[in-house]
Amino acid sequence: MSEQKIIGRGTWIDKLASDLLEREKSLGRNLDIIRVESGLGASGVPHIGSLGDAVRAYGVKLALENFGYKSDLIAYSDDLDGLRKIPEGFPDSLEEHLAKPVSLIPDPYGCHDSYGMHMSSILLDGLDKVGIKYEFRRAVDTYKNGLLQKQIHTILQNSAKIGDKISELVGQEKYQKYLPYFPVCADCNRLYTAEATEYIEDEKKVKYLCQDTEIGSKIIKGCGHQGEADITKDLGKLAWKVEFAARWAAFDIRFEAYGKDIMDSVKVNDWVADEILGFPHPYHVKYEMFLDKGGKKISKSLGNVITAQKWLEFGSPKSILLLLYKRITGARELGFEDIPSLMTEYNELEDIYFGRIKVDNQAKLAKLKGLYEYVNLLNPPKQASTHVNYRLLIELARIFKENRNERVMKKLLAYGVIKNPETEIEKLIEIAGNYSNEFDEQEKTQVDLDDSAKKALKILIDSLEADEEPDDIQNTIYQIAKSNNVQPKDFFKILYQIILGTSRGPKIGPFISDIGRKQVAKTLSEYV
Repeated sequence: MSEQKIIGRGTWIDKLASDLLEREKSLGRNLDIIRVESGLGASGVPHIGSLGDAVRAYGVKLALENFGYKSDLIAYSDDLDGLRKIPEGFPDSLEEHLAKPVSLIPDPYGCHDSYGMHMSSILLDGLDKVGIKYEFRRAVDTYKNGLLQKQIHTILQNSAKIGDKISELVGQEKYQKYLPYFPVCADCNRLYTAEATEYIEDEKKVKYLCQDTEIGSKIIKGCGHQGEADITKDLGKLAWKVEFAARWAAFDIRFEAYGKDIMDSVKVNDWVADEILGFPHPYHVKYEMFLDKGGKKISKSLGNVITAQKWLEFGSPKSILLLLYKRITGARELGFEDIPSLMTEYNELEDIYFGRIKVDNQAKLAKLKGLYEYVNLLNPPKQASTHVNYRLLIELARIFKENRNERVMKKLLAYGVIKNPETEIEKLIEIAGNYSNEFDEQEKTQVDLDDSAKKALKILIDSLEADEEPDDIQNTIYQIAKSNNVQPKDFFKILYQIILGTSRGPKIGPFISDIGRKQVAKTLSEYV
C-alpha cells in the first residue's frame, strides 16, 4: 500500500487551504493576496462559536502563508444590523431601540460609542487574548464610506430577478414585493420597518414606507414615514440574502466559512456573487454549531453563552485554540467541564510534538504535530513547558483555599511533580483555583473495570471510610490489589483515572491523605 501523501502540516486546515488554492488557480485569479473573512455578529453577546469562526479563518490564513502565499483575515462586524431582541441580562431600556441599527444605539454600559461596538469589542478582546491577528472593518464605516455602492446599485438594478431567485432557491417571497435593501428611516432611525418598494436608477434613490413589521414573533411599529433614500449619501444596508455577495466582491474575499444556520443565505449570496456581480463566490466550508450540554444551540438570546472571557478564567488560551482547531465538522456539546480534559490533551500533544510520547503511524504523527503547531499559531516553542496535571491542581485548590498559590506550589514540590516554582505554574494554579471555586465537581471520567478491580475498589473504600486511618495508605492500596489478583500498577492507574482523569500522578497515598480519605471514598464509590 502506498504511503498517504501528507499535505502541508497534515491537518484539515492544510487540506482546506490546498483545495482553496486549487480552486483559485482553476479560476485563473490573481494570487498576490488571498483574503479570508469572518463575519462578527454585533447584535448579541459573542460566544465561543462566534470566536471559532474567526479563529478557524485565521488558521486558513496561516496555512496559505505556510504554502508561500500572502493572506489577510478581515474581521467584519455587521454593526448596521438591526437589534431584533434584547439579549439575556441586558437592560429593558433597549426595548425602544428594537429594529434600529446596533451602531446607532447608545451603549447601555457607557464604555463604547454604541451598543454594536460594545458587542464587537467583546469578540475582538477574545481574539486578542488568544493571539489572532486581523484587520477589523465595521459595516457602519463600510456603508458610510460608499465601499459597497457599486454592488448595491447593481443588486437594486437586478432586484426583480434576485427576488424570483430567492423565492426559487429558499421559498422566501418577500423580495418579490420589496427590494433587498433597508434604508434607515429618516424619522425614527429604524431599519427593518423601512420597506423599500422602488429603485430610481438614474437618481440612485430608493422609495420606502416605514410600516409595522414582525421580527421574531414580535410586531415592531413603523412610524408611517414615506420617503426616499439616496444610496450614495443616506444610511441603509443590504438584506442578508445579498449582502455577503456585495462584501465578497468589494473586498475580494476568497474564503469564508459559515454555520449551517445561515445556509440559505449563503446559497442565495453565492448565486448573486456569481450571476449578478460577476465575482466567483468564495470557497466555503460549513461548520456545525456548538451545543450546550443539554443539546441546545449555544445562543446569544438563550442566555447559555460561553464567552472567551469566561473560558479564560478557567482555561488557557491554548485550550480554546485546541478546541477550535481539532476539527471543524460535527456538532459538539460544550461546557466549562470540558476544560480539564482539553488542558490535559494539550500537554499530551506537546509530549508527542517533542517526542516524549511515540506515535508509530506517520500520517497520524504529522497530523498531531501539525495540530500542535496550529494551536501555537505556527510559532511553536523551542522546548516543552513543565506539565502539571490540571485536575491535580483543581483537587489541591479545593483543599487549600487560604494562601492557595503558595501552599499548592509547596505540595507540587513535595510530590516531586515540579522541580522549581515557575510563573507559568502560578498562572495555572490561579485558573485551576477559579475552576474549583466555581464548579463543585469534576465531570465523571469513564473507567473500564472488571470484577476483580471492582472488588478491590470496594475493599479500599471500606478501608478509607474506617474511623481509624490506615498506617500507610500507599501500602494498603498495594496489598488490596495483590490479594485480589489485580496488578498493583494497574490498580494505581485506575485510581489516578478516577481521581485525576489521567493515568499518572503524584504518589497516591499522601495525595489521598491530602484530599481527605472520606472524600476520596465518596468519589470511588460512584464506580462500584
